[in-house]
Amino acid sequence: MRRKETINIVKSMDRGPVEFESHASEHEGDVMSIAKKKVVTVPQSATIKEAAEIMVKNKFRRLPITDPGTGNLLGIVTSMDIIDFLGGGEKYRIVEDKYQGNFLGAINESVRSIMTRNVEVLNNKSSINDALKKMIAKGVGALPVLDSDKKIVGIVSERDFVLLLAGVLTDEVVEDFMTEKVITTTPGTRIEGASKIMVRNNLRRIPVVGEERKTPHPEKDKIVGIVTATDILGLLGKNKALTRMTSNSAEEFLNTTITEIMETHVIATTANTRLGDLCNAMGREGIGGLPVVLNSELIGIITESDILKAISS
Repeated sequence: MRRKETINIVKSMDRGPVEFESHASEHEGDVMSIAKKKVVTVPQSATIKEAAEIMVKNKFRRLPITDPGTGNLLGIVTSMDIIDFLGGGEKYRIVEDKYQGNFLGAINESVRSIMTRNVEVLNNKSSINDALKKMIAKGVGALPVLDSDKKIVGIVSERDFVLLLAGVLTDEVVEDFMTEKVITTTPGTRIEGASKIMVRNNLRRIPVVGEERKTPHPEKDKIVGIVTATDILGLLGKNKALTRMTSNSAEEFLNTTITEIMETHVIATTANTRLGDLCNAMGREGIGGLPVVLNSELIGIITESDILKAISS
């Protein structure tokens, strides 16, 4: 296990070693060395459909909402907010109550209706360690970075830490940090059901397993695919389901099964894979979590948030 106080990381960039330690400074904090500085934002008047389209096009999991006049942060809409709206939770009441099940009307509702208003943020003097600790403590996958005028100057995410750690964690292995009790679903699950599983359990991805059991481990599940929040978002953001709808009914949209959108070519890992190698694979493939398999059977799952916990241990 690496030391909790300090982890020295050498990235393959020309900025030398970075230390995971807090330090006071009158200048810009070192969190800005890993934060993305070109932040795409939208006004709160943007529609839910427009927000989904932007997120899918840019492969974003979240989209800050700002005031067009001041540029100040008003909120953030995440893929999970939209999954909640798409039948996963309380935000689906907008579709049911306000639009009486008229799905095509509801998706043109302002993103203001579903955005998260109390956003966890950093300031541009924060350290990398500040970001790490806040992400873990608050259970969030990204933190907007604000300057002294409360304007967004960057955003730092779990993915930025994964890229930073690629090839670095050589002692830690997947089995020490993976989740063994994996919540799964089956190919016939409807979008509504998958959305509810994600929202209730705060999951961004669900392995899809087949009905059959294999020996010599009959208690294990054979993985046949994986469905992510981004896959569901793509139904809205890429108009995949909308173009096939014959009515305005939300029920018709929600009846889509995950078989139509799940990824069947599953990138998986093994229990003895080093975390540094795993970070390399996650960065290369642009994915936030991998099933852990043994002889094609699911034995766990490991995500970006698990890796953050590993480096803070």
